[in-house]
Amino acid sequence: MSLYSQIGDYTPDNLVAGGDVPILLKGVTIARSGVLKRGSVLGEVTATGKAVLASKSAEDGSQVAKYILADDVDATDADVVAQCYVSGLFNRNALIFAEDNTAADHEDSLRQYGIFLKDNIPY
Repeated sequence: MSLYSQIGDYTPDNLVAGGDVPILLKGVTIARSGVLKRGSVLGEVTATGKAVLASKSAEDGSQVAKYILADDVDATDADVVAQCYVSGLFNRNALIFAEDNTAADHEDSLRQYGIFLKDNIPY
């Protein structure tokens, strides 16, 4: 009789970069926009209060990064309320940005909201 067996697999995504900054979550309404993955950097559209993928070229408020998505969400057919990180220390190399956006584009605005970035060693 074996006392050990593998039940499942887990591959860390290396998103969280440490516990030096408290990790806090908040329910955020994600605008209907398709499938978004954990680690997506989100901004909030001023007129609707709904979050979308932050883009430095936007002019609707979503150019200011405020949140990091905590779990994958499917907002293809409707708006979805999802858990987002509102503070913490995160690996800049594990974040997902809008096309032509980088961590450098959003790091200052994220810091203003309590989200700090650093480089983690991949494993």
